[in-house]
Amino acid sequence: MNARAELTLSERCLLAHEIQALYAEYSACIDERRYSEWPEFFTEDCVYKVIPRENHDRGLPLATLAFESRAMLHDRVVAITQTLFHAPYYQRHIVSAVRITGGDADTVRAEANYVVVRTKQNEPSEVFNAGRYIDVLVREQGAWRFRQRCCVFDSELIPNSIIYPI
Repeated sequence: MNARAELTLSERCLLAHEIQALYAEYSACIDERRYSEWPEFFTEDCVYKVIPRENHDRGLPLATLAFESRAMLHDRVVAITQTLFHAPYYQRHIVSAVRITGGDADTVRAEANYVVVRTKQNEPSEVFNAGRYIDVLVREQGAWRFRQRCCVFDSELIPNSIIYPI
């Protein structure tokens, strides 16, 4: 089903505005290090992947990170905040306007480009990760949540490891 064929122009504009607001809140949550809130952006049976573009484009399943439920995202939060040993850094997400690629009033397919800038203490900021989000969102109890979030990064290499959500 195509959102452009099923929804009026004003409905599409309102929908795009709602989804853009969700993307902004998602980025702020991560950038402000409110990791315990991050899983709440997802449905219980969600899929969250961070995958290289080459693997995604070739249909290869190997992802750098892959989680298959909100419970797994909660486990990742525990790892980030309590068990992983790493030099902490700040992230800043820069996200393009959202492009609605399909769906209806309650299920939407959307994409947006992103850049994540990383800043370590006493070091200059650097581009850490760049790519695009490919998402399936659903409306649950009046709020939009990610059923699937696929972060497809452009580089075949990532510096060290990905600790925080993209």
